[in-house]
Amino acid sequence: MTDFTLKAEVRDNKGKGASRRLRRLDGQVPGIIYGAGKEPVMISLAHKDLIKSLEDEAFYSHILTVKIGRKSEKVILKDLQRHPAKPLIVHADFLRVSAKEKLTVNVPLHYTNAEACVGVKLEGGSVITQLNELEVSVLPKDLPEFIEVDLTEVKAGETLHISDIKLPKGVESVALSHGSDHDLAIMTVKKPKGAKSSDEDESSEEASEG
Repeated sequence: MTDFTLKAEVRDNKGKGASRRLRRLDGQVPGIIYGAGKEPVMISLAHKDLIKSLEDEAFYSHILTVKIGRKSEKVILKDLQRHPAKPLIVHADFLRVSAKEKLTVNVPLHYTNAEACVGVKLEGGSVITQLNELEVSVLPKDLPEFIEVDLTEVKAGETLHISDIKLPKGVESVALSHGSDHDLAIMTVKKPKGAKSSDEDESSEEASEG
């Protein structure tokens, strides 16, 4: 797995005015590290370093190292506040990681073999994705960078749901933990234009039988 390390400094000045000065004058992003039963720590990070790290998809679902002087904190990125009109990060929230406590985090879904799947290659359909990430509950040691969804056998007109995903060991879907009625669709292979739906096929068969 990729190793992400960010350098930070303790931020003494609090409040909106101090945060604006940090961003404007020093090119810094105000942030906070909290959780794991410890006191929150107000920090600042170099905006250019954070922006560069955010270009990597894995950064959003990875255990990160934040170095503050001689100390290091193991964290995950919990929330980002972006400027509504400019490509700027306004604030970053980091949650401390405890080896014994499960994390709730969104992990990217990687759809593989889309071009080779039965519904596309043989039946002329097209892949439509509804979910690009999945909220999971997992211990830090089992946190995956992404979850692979193999589309090879999916036929035109078929829909995959969360329950169809083969989750890695130790990874649990938060949605499914709330019951089967939370089993959302994640992708569909749409039939080609002009192709009959299964309901239309059944209607045709009934009409011919009648």
